Amino acid sequence: MNKATQRIILGLGIAAAMAAGSASAASWQDQLSSAASQLSQQNSGSTTTTSSTQNGGLSLSSLSGLLNGGDKAVSSNSMTNAAGVMSYCVQHNVVDNNVASVKDQVLSKLGLSSPAAQEQKTDYQQGLQGLLNTGNGQQLNLQSLSNSPMGEKLKTKACDVVLKQGKKYIGM
Repeated sequence: MNKATQRIILGLGIAAAMAAGSASAASWQDQLSSAASQLSQQNSGSTTTTSSTQNGGLSLSSLSGLLNGGDKAVSSNSMTNAAGVMSYCVQHNVVDNNVASVKDQVLSKLGLSSPAAQEQKTDYQQGLQGLLNTGNGQQLNLQSLSNSPMGEKLKTKACDVVLKQGKKYIGM
């Protein structure tokens, strides 16, 4: 084989690899976009992603930030809601670490050790249902995430974030 033929074959191989990489990235972006659309529609009851994002659904950038380690996108806006979400995470076996212990200490510090006190706090009750009220005024519905690998990853990440918040709150 002469050098010209080798260069053409090498060039075609590189072009094919680049095309495959682009397709893979597009597929990942499509998955994130689809998840964002589903969450937005479920959280707001709207049929369009643009209006539902404005009405409180998570945006694609929030989902991307969450998957890429951006804790701020899913930090709870209150420790009461975070404690409820921790309870949700314990009940649904989302994480295996010491969430129950941290949750109990947070509830104690908040004065919410009794069921009667817990029932009076709307944001705690929302957390129990898997509704994470974020600091930027949006709501992530952990219950509505599918049991797909991406949905499970999102749930785990959200539970880890509120666990970190709880640990910081009680001084761990």
